[in-house]
Amino acid sequence: MSRSIFFSCMAPVLAVSLTACGSDESVKAPVEETGETESVEVETIYDASTLSAAVEAPWRSEEARIRDQYRNPADTLAFFDIDPASTVVEVWPGGGWYAEIIAPWVTANGGRYIAAWPPVAADNARAQAFQDRFVARFENDAFGSATLVDFGPGVERLGDPQSVDAIITFRNIHSVMRRGFAENAFAQFYTALRPCGVLGVVAHRQPAGSVQDPRASSGYVQQDYVVALAEEAGFELVSASEINANPADTADHPFGVWTLPPVLRTAPVGEPANPDFDSSAYLAIGESDRMTLLFRKAEPDSPDGEAGE
Repeated sequence: MSRSIFFSCMAPVLAVSLTACGSDESVKAPVEETGETESVEVETIYDASTLSAAVEAPWRSEEARIRDQYRNPADTLAFFDIDPASTVVEVWPGGGWYAEIIAPWVTANGGRYIAAWPPVAADNARAQAFQDRFVARFENDAFGSATLVDFGPGVERLGDPQSVDAIITFRNIHSVMRRGFAENAFAQFYTALRPCGVLGVVAHRQPAGSVQDPRASSGYVQQDYVVALAEEAGFELVSASEINANPADTADHPFGVWTLPPVLRTAPVGEPANPDFDSSAYLAIGESDRMTLLFRKAEPDSPDGEAGE
């Protein structure tokens, strides 16, 4: 299927506060009562309105920060050209590593963060507990409201049509392929986005020219394949970045991408860990080689051939 689209979207303007980043500690403030100045404790709220401040926020653990060298969150989110005052959907946020950055950043700028979550069956206690741990992060007021929507096989749509400004997903393309609804997923992304909305994708990259497993069982996906999925849905590729590239990753490991950190799998899925498996070479490689792609939903042609307003 092909689509003829006049691409005329303006780049969104980043609406961020220029206020200085605050502290998570209390400060002394003067209060006048009887003509004398007293000092009282006033709790301050950390200001995550700039992207750099959100990345450096005090609620991020040291364990999370260690992964910044592989995930490059500030550069990646800046590349995605997201307006933090808009509505942003993160697809399958997992443990919430990126949510701890994006949700406070968007909330501080008056935007809305939405987590698109795989449907959780009522009898799946493990999945429910995992989701509950994610939602617990929003007990911190800086994160805003915990807004979750279902997204996965069998779900009709990702929100209302043209209701969101940006959709981002990190290391999930192999998962939608494994579940057999990659084409449908990208079609839902396209429908949910407003004209000129952005789609940001980070995915484990399989070397070009190799045979693409349609179920991506190794966790790796060819970059051209992802671009084709997006373009078939109607998106235009704006730019590809090497921000998250790792030339040391050959994408040829005994237990797929999960042989590498942070998982460091030592045995096939379903089998107990192998204490004799040497992971030192995979630790030396680091996390996977990743593509970082920015797509945009073009503004449709108007009837007279001019771009719509």
